[in-house]
Amino acid sequence: MEFNLPVTAGALLAIVAVGTAGLIGMDVMAMGTVLMMVAPSMLVFGLIALFLGIKHGEYRATR
Repeated sequence: MEFNLPVTAGALLAIVAVGTAGLIGMDVMAMGTVLMMVAPSMLVFGLIALFLGIKHGEYRATR
């Protein structure tokens, strides 16, 4: 599997969507809280982790 931009973005969005749907489905928090606070923070964390993972991979590839 080749990870290009569309595949990577789709995988990230799928993970966030599954997590959001799980929280809404389990009725752990109010839906407004999940959609306005938890989902955006999951997306931001995922983007930060993706960026750090890419940079670490570039570092490992050059050493």
